Amino acid sequence: MRLVESREEALEEVTHEEAVDCRIQWMLVESEGAPNFALRRFVLGPGGSTPRHTHPWEHEVFVLAGRATVCAQGGEHELAPGMAVLVAPGEEHQFYCGPDEGVEFLCLVPNGPATEGH
Repeated sequence: MRLVESREEALEEVTHEEAVDCRIQWMLVESEGAPNFALRRFVLGPGGSTPRHTHPWEHEVFVLAGRATVCAQGGEHELAPGMAVLVAPGEEHQFYCGPDEGVEFLCLVPNGPATEGH
């Protein structure tokens, strides 16, 4: 078993050129004993966003705090604490915040290409 407290793990700036005020925290990863999935925590500041992107793996998102919008092939959807999102493999998507409030969410991805280097 591995126990993790979010305040103990580094919160890193997402360096993708299209990311705005976006930070990631690698909570549980393969190199620390998670055999199948990586659990990540994202923090977007007010006006922040992830890059608009696609990839061949699914991921699940759970909103912890704040509000944001997820933009995907099915349109735009407002997100609030307690909501979950499934992003299907190959689905183009982006998470972004309005100017007045940021968001904090957990994101689960499979190990492999989604987590290489971490």
